Amino acid sequence: MKEELKLLVALQEIDSIILRKRLELKKAPEEIKRYQGPLSESEKAYRREKEKCEAIEKKKKQKELEVREVDDRIEKLKSRVSDIKTNKEYQARLKEIEAIERERSRLEDEILYMMEELDELSGGLKEAESRIGDEKKRLQSLQKELDDKRDLIEKELAELKEQREALARKIPAALYNRYMDVFQKSSGLSVVEAVDERCLGCYMSIPPQIYVEIKTSDEIMQCPQCGRFLYRKEAAAGKSEDSGSKNSG
Repeated sequence: MKEELKLLVALQEIDSIILRKRLELKKAPEEIKRYQGPLSESEKAYRREKEKCEAIEKKKKQKELEVREVDDRIEKLKSRVSDIKTNKEYQARLKEIEAIERERSRLEDEILYMMEELDELSGGLKEAESRIGDEKKRLQSLQKELDDKRDLIEKELAELKEQREALARKIPAALYNRYMDVFQKSSGLSVVEAVDERCLGCYMSIPPQIYVEIKTSDEIMQCPQCGRFLYRKEAAAGKSEDSGSKNSG
């Protein structure tokens, strides 16, 4: 394989790794966002239940105030019993007190029901708080893991950039510019294998003559369909084997 083509293949290998590493960096925030979704939903559900608890608690306090007001009314009615002159008035007063006491009993039943509801909601809130806490810990752990991974990838990218710059300096400027032009047009894939008269970049057929020249010629060939630089691994292996055979002969 021609030396300049070997340099292009090596450059493509580094560029492919760089692209993969950059894609990993780009995916990290998406990963965090994916884990933030369930936490956000749990927090919203918790707030809804808490607001419901607060509304019931407020209503319960109002009912308790009504009970105190009823107690005051009963106490006042009882304190005036001694002022009653006739039995008829006395019976009427007792019925009035009984009616108010029934109202008090109804209010107490409502309060009791609210207390039971609050106990049930309180248990749910504790479970929700625990779940939110677990999800936050999981998210923090993931954030640290991704931060560590990002730091490692950025370090690797810095090393790869140095390797790439050193390699690019060995490639003639005109050829490097052609490589970068194809790189921009072909989503970061400039150099590909040619196998069985087919370009592994666009998977289109290569004319037989060009396929033969890729194997035999020192000229750097490009796919007539997509423009990518073409090479054959077996061609290089074959030359090495041929050379070994001649030396042994």
